[in-house]
Amino acid sequence: MKFEKELKSQMVPEWQEAYIDYVVLKNLLKDIHHSIKKTDPPPQPHYPSGLTRTLSHYRAFSGLTTVQRSLSMRSTTSSHHEDIENHHIVVNNVKGIDGLDGYVTTYLRAGEDDGVQELLFFNRLDVEFNKVNKFYKFKVEEVMKQADELDRQMNALIAFRIKVDNPKHAWFETAVDIDNLASSTKALSTSISSPGKRPSKRMAEHMDKIDEDRSLRGTRTEETEEPEETEDSKELSSGDHPPPPKEVKHSSRQVVPEVLMSNNKNTTTNSMLITGRPPSLEILNRVTINKPADTPLPTIKNVFNVPVETDMKFTTENLSKVEEQLKKAFAEFYHKLRHLKSYSFLNILAFSKIMKKYDKITCRNASKSYLKMVDNSYVGSSDEVIPKLLDRVEATFIKHFANGDRKKGLNTLRPRVKKEKHKVTASLGFFAGCTVALIFALILAVRTRKIVEKDGHEQYMETLFPLYSFFGFIVLHMLFYAGNIYFWKKYKINYQFIFGFKAGTELGYREVLLLSFGLSVLALASIHANLDMEIDPKTNDYKQLTELLPLLLVILIFVIMLCPFNIIYRSSRYFFLTCAIHTFFALLYKVVLSDFFVADQLTSQVQSFRSIEFYICYYSSGDYKLRQHGCNNNTAYNVFTYILAPLPFWWRMLQCVRRFFEEKDAIQGWNSLKYFAIVVSFVTRTAYGRNNSTEWYIIAWVTSVVAGIVATYWDIVFDWGLLNRKSTNPWLRDKLIVPYKSVYYAAIALNVLLRFSWIQMVLDLEVPFLHEQSMIAVIAILEIVRRGVWNFFRLENEHLNNVGKYRAFKSVPLPFNYEDDEEDD
Repeated sequence: MKFEKELKSQMVPEWQEAYIDYVVLKNLLKDIHHSIKKTDPPPQPHYPSGLTRTLSHYRAFSGLTTVQRSLSMRSTTSSHHEDIENHHIVVNNVKGIDGLDGYVTTYLRAGEDDGVQELLFFNRLDVEFNKVNKFYKFKVEEVMKQADELDRQMNALIAFRIKVDNPKHAWFETAVDIDNLASSTKALSTSISSPGKRPSKRMAEHMDKIDEDRSLRGTRTEETEEPEETEDSKELSSGDHPPPPKEVKHSSRQVVPEVLMSNNKNTTTNSMLITGRPPSLEILNRVTINKPADTPLPTIKNVFNVPVETDMKFTTENLSKVEEQLKKAFAEFYHKLRHLKSYSFLNILAFSKIMKKYDKITCRNASKSYLKMVDNSYVGSSDEVIPKLLDRVEATFIKHFANGDRKKGLNTLRPRVKKEKHKVTASLGFFAGCTVALIFALILAVRTRKIVEKDGHEQYMETLFPLYSFFGFIVLHMLFYAGNIYFWKKYKINYQFIFGFKAGTELGYREVLLLSFGLSVLALASIHANLDMEIDPKTNDYKQLTELLPLLLVILIFVIMLCPFNIIYRSSRYFFLTCAIHTFFALLYKVVLSDFFVADQLTSQVQSFRSIEFYICYYSSGDYKLRQHGCNNNTAYNVFTYILAPLPFWWRMLQCVRRFFEEKDAIQGWNSLKYFAIVVSFVTRTAYGRNNSTEWYIIAWVTSVVAGIVATYWDIVFDWGLLNRKSTNPWLRDKLIVPYKSVYYAAIALNVLLRFSWIQMVLDLEVPFLHEQSMIAVIAILEIVRRGVWNFFRLENEHLNNVGKYRAFKSVPLPFNYEDDEEDD
């Protein structure tokens, strides 16, 4: 794989603009190469006729015993050559307008024939390097502030543990941990405070001494497991040092006193350990437990002005909650450090490769002086800071949150790479083939048996068709979602981060296709069973059972969704159910993107909600054995028709209302009015369908047109970020992920067309070859298609917003609030 593709594949998607623009620099080198070819074509060597020999065959023989002499001569020549070549460029460190260090390269041979292209190359090279250097410095300072905050959180956690567990002699070990973590953070902060300088030898030894202290103290393991043999323990067992003492079995939170080793070689370490101070429990007097307002109880208390309890209760339950929050904070912080380490490595490697390409093209040796500057810069000289901090985070997490189990701790910290399973692909192919076969079999059955021409056709379309179309709507929506995942991955849209999926649990497009085709096979098999049992006289007595097949299938789906066992992608099922619950109780939960994205999907499944209402009515009040129902004459059914159809839009409106009051964002207020207009249009269209009067006809037209125009404008301008008159791309946006502009214009036209598909219902247009229920299903399918297209561009716009703000990591709430921080706020 070429480095250009490797660099692109390993980029943090939201930081892609902060990386070196390798393609532009490579193109500038191509221009230099073409310019050199034009101005100075390479001479064609003339070889004598006969045997062809290389030029080295005609040089003087240097002898076999003059290796040292030739090496010395070569070193003298190379040093002299280096002194000359170093005058091609001079790199200076200057202060920018913003007060940050910047580097400017002066090209000393700009007056030569090919000097203009090389001058442009070095100017752009400086721009790219200063961009990388400043971004890296900003991010390192950011993570050091976060590390300091995590230090404070850990101090409060340890004091909280001591208060809950109250272990005897526990102060010693925790004191050492606090001193070590604080000293290591202080050392790291000192090392990055001086850009262009590597950590001093004394500071490095101090860091290594802390590592040695940790290794000498040993790690805790679970009661049923043997202690893992580390590299440090291997060295101790092979040397003169005695092995560390065995620890007493203890719980995951209990802190156990340690025995100091009395070996003379460890006197320095022992003296350092003895200076540890016990953690002061007075910390707990200055902190409060952070109780987020994203749960129902704090929200209700806030509405009724009920004071929230700030007193800390030292219970095991609260301690578990605090530990769980800090686990997530450490995991996200560790994830950020790994990305920052990769960012530094990839960019330094890119500058090295691009300068070597320059030397190769121009036959010069300018890379040595430039890369020396890179090595002395901030991004080059602080390469030891992040690895050291990574080690500290690993050691702290393993000790305090994994009970000393290194494997368990690292599995939690490091994101798991999801592997494609062959059985998923094989099962997908099987169910897809079955779906196609069942569809063809259904078409042939309808044609050969002439079911459409029979007397029971009208009755079938009024009863069973709405029941089975429910599964068709769900399957179609899942197919479009699978397509969205495929194209999100293709165009590097980080949908996993945007939705907040746990690493390694998100479904790929193959898994979603497998679920959708599996559901379609069950639904189609149910339809075939229904038709066959009804026609065959032998199975006509089982008519009651055949009429219950759709209901049994719905019950099976709900049972699978709620199944507590780890089968059929439990984490994804529970993630969807969590978002659905947050949507149903929109005002009681803080709204995040995954919640309102699910709510938007539900707004395109209005007909599915009507099908659920029909399920309840048909199997509760109607005589399903005879395929008869009186739902249209049922007052409760007609009333709930007005409620259930616009219910997803009510949920979405309530989400916007909550965000408006929480975030004080006027856009959310206008968005809630948009959904209110859609609710009104749904109610008026339903009323017109029931009453069919001129007054309702006019009202339905006016409300539907207003809602359609507002919703279409909102989709294209706010959700997609398009229709920008000042954009470099006419009427689109400045940044486009899809390389074809026609795709965006087609999506705009399709969205406008499908947004007004309701016109058919208002105008009462009839298609001769389609039943009324079939026409309703077609309109519902068109809305699902519109939503599937909307999903891709909505997430693309969100991804570009994250890219513009370099937002690549989740903001994890911390469990403790310090009083001094609240006063500063």
